[in-house]
Amino acid sequence: MTVLPDDGLSLASEFPDAPHEQWQNLVAGVLRKSGKEVSGDTAEDALSTLLEDGLRTRPLYTARDSAPDPGLPGFAPFVRGGRAEGNTADGWDVRQLHATADGEAVLADLENGVTSLWLRVGGAGIPVSSLDGVLEGVYLDLAPVVLDAGDETETAAERLLRLYEERGVAPEAARGNLGADPLGHEARTGRAAYDLVSVAGLARRCADRYPGLRALTVDALPYHEAGGSAAQELGCSLATGVAYLRGLTGAGLSVTEACGQLEFRYAATADQFLTIAKLRAARRLWARVAEACGAPEAGAQRQHAVTSPVMMTRRDPWVNMLRTTIATLAAGVGGADSVTVLPFDDALGLPDAFSRRIARNTSSVLIEESHLSRVIDPAGGSWYVERLTDELAHAAWEFFQDIEREGGQAAALRSGTVGERLAETWAARSRKLATRREPITGVSEFPHLAEKPVDRAPAPEPPSGGLPRVRRDEAYEALRARSDAHLAATGARPRVYLAALGPAAAHSARLAFAANLFQAGGIEAVTGGTFEESGAREACLCSSDALYEERAETAAGELRAAGAEHVLLAGRPGSYAGVDTYVFAGCDAVALLSTALDRMGVS
Repeated sequence: MTVLPDDGLSLASEFPDAPHEQWQNLVAGVLRKSGKEVSGDTAEDALSTLLEDGLRTRPLYTARDSAPDPGLPGFAPFVRGGRAEGNTADGWDVRQLHATADGEAVLADLENGVTSLWLRVGGAGIPVSSLDGVLEGVYLDLAPVVLDAGDETETAAERLLRLYEERGVAPEAARGNLGADPLGHEARTGRAAYDLVSVAGLARRCADRYPGLRALTVDALPYHEAGGSAAQELGCSLATGVAYLRGLTGAGLSVTEACGQLEFRYAATADQFLTIAKLRAARRLWARVAEACGAPEAGAQRQHAVTSPVMMTRRDPWVNMLRTTIATLAAGVGGADSVTVLPFDDALGLPDAFSRRIARNTSSVLIEESHLSRVIDPAGGSWYVERLTDELAHAAWEFFQDIEREGGQAAALRSGTVGERLAETWAARSRKLATRREPITGVSEFPHLAEKPVDRAPAPEPPSGGLPRVRRDEAYEALRARSDAHLAATGARPRVYLAALGPAAAHSARLAFAANLFQAGGIEAVTGGTFEESGAREACLCSSDALYEERAETAAGELRAAGAEHVLLAGRPGSYAGVDTYVFAGCDAVALLSTALDRMGVS
């Protein structure tokens, strides 16, 4: 234990310690002034935020918020990282995704900061026959290759292994992953295209001959992209990993060898603390599985984090750069071994050279300029992070046990149980998105109707037929698409006239609120001139509650006399004569905007 020298500075020693209860009482007093009836012991509940999976974040965490000992980096339960040295040598592995046979783009990435390749092969991706050309000029003993080939996994794996031999790559120098993931492929497509028997053969060859090459990927992205929560994503990955352990050990591999053949892939979102906790919890949970299987030393989970496709937006796609930066930071802090940053235009089609450069430079800035990788587990010791990690681990373990009771991941997928549970979670989240309780910057908040579209070549169609793929922006994207079609057909967007009552101090806040809301649905908000000059068919009153009492009904009548077919009011629902609809914080914006477009004749 290090003893600090006495420097003569007493700092805050003359002040008495403030007990937790005193803070609670002070907070309760402030809340009561705002109209909330709370006591000291319920003040924290009033300020807490409910998350998915029944988790709740509180406004204050202290040493009283205990969590299990996370251990040391590189040692069980591996909460603080699978390696004792963490990512402090060169940072995490910067892994770029390629889905087309563009060898020049591959080389450009490797020459400018990318350290491994993730190749989507087969189907509408890179043809297996083009694998040689895509990797032409790539030093395969330096750049790990990760395959994602779906039902062509065996063919692609054989081609890559043969390529190692043809180019004289020493078996011990070959690194990466052959990408076999039969359950993940079934989740994507609804088809059991291949099984663990053939996969076990690949794993046996890797374990015997290629020590740096893994055969299987446990991809949790299908469950994340179907709308699953963090705990459901973890639970599905655990159940899949356990199924693979059973299959591999049944084929003759030891538990240690089988664990060494798995790499886990998770989504990293712009919710940075939840992402950090998810990656830490994933390692703890897998360590528990390895311990139960009798191989605790093999429980260090290898993790590949991918910035979430669900959070990527098609409107104002430049904001995606900010989302992926936060997600990458969270993945690095959370201890991911490899990180893939999806280009900001990923939702629009194939990325161009600029967007690929920004994607790879996101990791480079965090590693080289922010020095994020110089500290092992920088979030470790935070009462909030440790508690969130523990609570998330328990929620994920409970979901994992539910799947095991169904007979395992394959049975739960085929019975529809997994899909139903994910759909329930997404339905609840969709309500938050529709009411803007979960805002989407540039889409449901601060949309820019005059933005120039970003055009990209179409990307290959991803596998489908199994679990759905969702995006946070999908409901608003449908509204904006209707507005775009109307603009193309008529030369103008649907409009609403915002009628401001009283001085700016009375109407500014609600005028901005209403304009923001209508633009989220592609409806242009007109604030200047008169209603007759606006070209709108509907109007929305904007002012304070006090002025509504005095002038709302008169103003509504005047608007109707001027030709307004529908009158809305920005504020709490009331009973003002002449007002048809109320718009307010927490209303179902998607339903309101869809109905408004219907009334305006926007198909």
